[in-house]
Amino acid sequence: MNCIIIGIAGGTGSGKSTFTKRLKDEFKEDVAVIYHDNYYRRQDEVPFEERKKVNYDHPDSLETQLLLEHLHMLKDGRPIQCPVYDYSLHNRSDQLLHIEPRKIIIVEGILLLADKRIRDLLDIKIYVEADADERILRRIVRDVKERGRDIDNIVEQYLTTVKPMHYLYVEPTRALADIVINSGMNNVAFDIVRSRIQLMLEEEDFEFSADMEIPG
Repeated sequence: MNCIIIGIAGGTGSGKSTFTKRLKDEFKEDVAVIYHDNYYRRQDEVPFEERKKVNYDHPDSLETQLLLEHLHMLKDGRPIQCPVYDYSLHNRSDQLLHIEPRKIIIVEGILLLADKRIRDLLDIKIYVEADADERILRRIVRDVKERGRDIDNIVEQYLTTVKPMHYLYVEPTRALADIVINSGMNNVAFDIVRSRIQLMLEEEDFEFSADMEIPG
């Protein structure tokens, strides 16, 4: 099965999920979405208080090899059983998410472009960026409302791991993207990506070679 694999990376709170949702809404049933976050390693033997202190913004915290295997399976037309991460437990849940192959596979995650094996599988590499102040504010709102976290823990994690790991591992991948956009709501960027996907769906060869940056 031939499919288009799109990677959407960028810092925490940059607007990745917004852009992903817009593409999903546009192409509907032709899209399957995979979140790199769901591939955080299982930590059943690690006490809860210790799991809270793990550096989840380092590439080693993720089982990227499993994600790679799953992407190859989807590309070959085979369904996958995707792990599900429970943020309240800081561990994988016992659930599995059944994902069928689709014409378009969107993979999202802050460290997605940090692994060359993943980059080599992507037909379109997108990096979403935003001002650091905006990103931390969005992260606080998300973590409190959606993940049951408290402010003190969020701030401590941001200062000790999220911020330094962003500059060490996430921001450098900006240069590896095909398209850099300044917001998940950037309509010009969305129109360009949508048009490119539509063209690739119509072509027999899904080759993407354009390198472009969308101005703010």
